[in-house]
Amino acid sequence: MKFKHNNCLIGLVVGDALGCTLEFKKPGTFEPITTIQGGGVHKLEAGQWTDDTSLALCLAQSLIDCKGFDAKDQMQKYCKWDEEGYMSSTGECFDIGNTTLKALNKFRATGEPYSGMTEDSSAGNGSIMRLAPIPMYYSNNPEDALKYAALSSKTTHANVMCIDACRYMSGIIVGLLNGDSKVAVLSSMYSPVKDYIDNEPLCDAVKEVASGSFKDKQPPDIKGTGFIIKSLEAALWAFYTTNNFKDGALKAVNLGDDADTTGAVYGQIAGACYDIPQEWLDVISMREKIMEISNQLFLSQHSY
Repeated sequence: MKFKHNNCLIGLVVGDALGCTLEFKKPGTFEPITTIQGGGVHKLEAGQWTDDTSLALCLAQSLIDCKGFDAKDQMQKYCKWDEEGYMSSTGECFDIGNTTLKALNKFRATGEPYSGMTEDSSAGNGSIMRLAPIPMYYSNNPEDALKYAALSSKTTHANVMCIDACRYMSGIIVGLLNGDSKVAVLSSMYSPVKDYIDNEPLCDAVKEVASGSFKDKQPPDIKGTGFIIKSLEAALWAFYTTNNFKDGALKAVNLGDDADTTGAVYGQIAGACYDIPQEWLDVISMREKIMEISNQLFLSQHSY
């Protein structure tokens, strides 16, 4: 069980580092990649990663430091990343989503940690891309994992599609970490909590994904864009249509567009299910620190 918890966060990082090469590239305009190579719009070295990982590490460290969920501390750490490069692979914040930045600016002005916008135009994938620490930390209590997944989105992404995507995805990860099969967690309307979706219904757009939309589509209907629904659907499609971490990760990122985040979302889910190629782990920036944080999350969840 321990290695699966480790793989959940490091899978996010690996997917992010793999996909950064193709970020913002349109499908059909590039040669598909086969390994982690860096470069891309941010000119990163192989194994460096983007804001997806930085924010996930901020969230993880907050859970550890606060011995549980503290929205204000999370936002303070996100601001520290934005202002000082805290938890960055390069020592500075070189990339931040508009929705996240607006929420951080509102938090700085008001002190209100739940500063995410609710408009559909703000329904980006910025809260699912960093989600892994929540289901990791609360895996022993699935109800808490789903509750805090929702609250972790509201800090920066308060649209109902973002909140419900986090609830659904957190459930999948918790299920895998607790031994449910891949087939089980990908079954229609899965939740690790009995009768949860009946009692706490998902919005229509997330419900469609949870009902299995990713099983019946192929590109170009599957798109790795920044829209929360498409991002989640693409990651689940890559997971569903492959049987190992590497093949799924490559399918995810080679969709292009918001490739680093599609990779990060896929990596969280697949990391809870599969081993990750050693040659990819070997090049990851700050790997030892990330593994230490993973271990602390794993140990903390037994005592919270």
